[in-house]
Amino acid sequence: MTRLPDIAAIEAMDAADPFRDFRDRFLLPHGVIYLDGNSLGAASAAAVMELQQATHEEWAQGLIRSWNTADWWEMPIALGDRIGKLTGAVPGQTVVCDSVSINLYKVLHAAMALRPLRSVLVAEASSFASDLYIAQSVASSRPGASLRLEGVDAPALEDLLDRKTAAVLINHINYKTGELLDMAALTRKIHAAGAIAVWDLSHSAGAVPVELDAAGADFAVGCTYKYLNGGPGAPGFIFAAQRHLADLRQPLIGWWGHARPFAFEPTFEAASGIRRFLCGTQPVLSMRALKGALDIWDSVDIAALRRKCIAMTDLFIQLVEAKCGDYGVVLASPRDGAKRGSQVSFTHAHGYAIMQALIERGVIGDFRAPTTIRFGFAPLYISYRDVWQSVAVLEEILRMGVWQHSRFNRRAAVT
Repeated sequence: MTRLPDIAAIEAMDAADPFRDFRDRFLLPHGVIYLDGNSLGAASAAAVMELQQATHEEWAQGLIRSWNTADWWEMPIALGDRIGKLTGAVPGQTVVCDSVSINLYKVLHAAMALRPLRSVLVAEASSFASDLYIAQSVASSRPGASLRLEGVDAPALEDLLDRKTAAVLINHINYKTGELLDMAALTRKIHAAGAIAVWDLSHSAGAVPVELDAAGADFAVGCTYKYLNGGPGAPGFIFAAQRHLADLRQPLIGWWGHARPFAFEPTFEAASGIRRFLCGTQPVLSMRALKGALDIWDSVDIAALRRKCIAMTDLFIQLVEAKCGDYGVVLASPRDGAKRGSQVSFTHAHGYAIMQALIERGVIGDFRAPTTIRFGFAPLYISYRDVWQSVAVLEEILRMGVWQHSRFNRRAAVT
């Protein structure tokens, strides 16, 4: 049996952590171990300062002039290029706008339109539910189109690729298990079948290295409120490979996507490049918060971030299985760190109540029905001591049966 590290070893790991000073850039509450960055990232001081400037100065004082003087109009493109840098995309291919679901609707229609002689959209049955709903909506709204699901219509995505397949929607990291897929390898298989590859990066942007251009991805969507820490409801983003920009068409055309928006012409003419994915007026305050959140990433070594991610999640699995394995928790994430994102999931028959007991004790993760408890490890503000302490709290809750109290078994609206 592998020997468990002691507290001295944990402290040595924290001392050697290249991100040990980043925690001070976040406004985390005292006494809380926040392991839910895979659902909503922590607030940073820089994001709050940007938001204050946008409200107190640009909105309150600059008023409508700030569309020009504060570059509000250009934010979707400027922020898009910054996210492109984090996801391996050269400038001009990424735009920040709208929500992930709305963006996915636009992208899937655009992808299907690039293959007009094909009719099948492929997705994973294990996708985040909203992805599936949007895929169903797109398929139902295109004459003759149909949706095939991995895990329902065939055991593997590759089994669903044929000459009828127009586009394939894949989650780079599974929202429930944290499984990380090989983007380059899967994209090659999709292209070999003549189809378009669409990636959902919601659980990978800011968590793992992403190389959209190098992998040959066609399209991608993602959110900015998880590991990128853009704030609740922060806008999503769209990536479209340069080779497709001149030909793509998306269904939600609006004045922000017009070639000459302030000409107010009665007929639509799409803007050039990635701007054609824009529709209506964008949420300026949310974008300004995101601008501050992204400032932190200018000094982050993604490769080092990934190493810490694997080390923390490996440690968490090792400690949970050693200390809590006799209480019914079962690993639901890949054991191999190279095949796992920055989260670890376990299952337990009473997972909801256990998570509520953890949250009351200051260890915040979340629950996904029917039995999954998720723990997201954001390397910028989580320490190895946090990992150690969170397992100690989990072990005590399980050993003492604390989760059995009725207050932990009453379901709240958000789990």
